Amino acid sequence: MPAPEPLTTTLSTKGQVILPKPIRRALRWAAGTRLVVESTSDGVLLKPEPSFPETRTEDVFGSLAYDGKPKTVQEMNAGVLAEARRRHEGD
Repeated sequence: MPAPEPLTTTLSTKGQVILPKPIRRALRWAAGTRLVVESTSDGVLLKPEPSFPETRTEDVFGSLAYDGKPKTVQEMNAGVLAEARRRHEGD
């Protein structure tokens, strides 16, 4: 079976490019989707802009106040498991 023919588009005088509908549909990119544009050695890479900025641990560490004895890893694991069970039982 022959490979599908590559899709092409044209750069407008305003520097705009129309992405072919099959590509937009496959990627679920609707009108208004914000894209990050990166120049690569192979050409141009388009990626959807992340919904939220990247978060670093040091940016959020200690942001939730907790007064009390520190929890052990075992206590935290038990809490996560209990919440997962509670949510699963709610289905």
